[in-house]
Amino acid sequence: MNAVNIQSIEVTENASIRILDVIKNNNESSSKFRVYVTGGGCSGFQYGFKFDSEVAFDDDEIKYSDFSILLDSMSYPYLYGSTLDYVEDLSGSKFVIKNPNAKTTCGCGESFTVD
Repeated sequence: MNAVNIQSIEVTENASIRILDVIKNNNESSSKFRVYVTGGGCSGFQYGFKFDSEVAFDDDEIKYSDFSILLDSMSYPYLYGSTLDYVEDLSGSKFVIKNPNAKTTCGCGESFTVD
């Protein structure tokens, strides 16, 4: 797996390609991709992904040549050291987070707990 190495989060080549694909095919889509954590899911926290045109005062903006990744200050500590990937398999196609901070995850991998 090829990854672009950055300090707070890594973005794989597959994730980069998918983000750029969505931007290219949707003229109204922002070039900023927000990765965040919210409470909920079967394990306590869940990941969220969305295109966002606004950069908040507490966002960490990681700039690439054609897009940016946004991490808000609440999500940042939970996502630090993680890898953003995009996978296509039998369960469908989706963005996934490989998170070294997660102590347990649910069966589908979309929610997690930390100590």
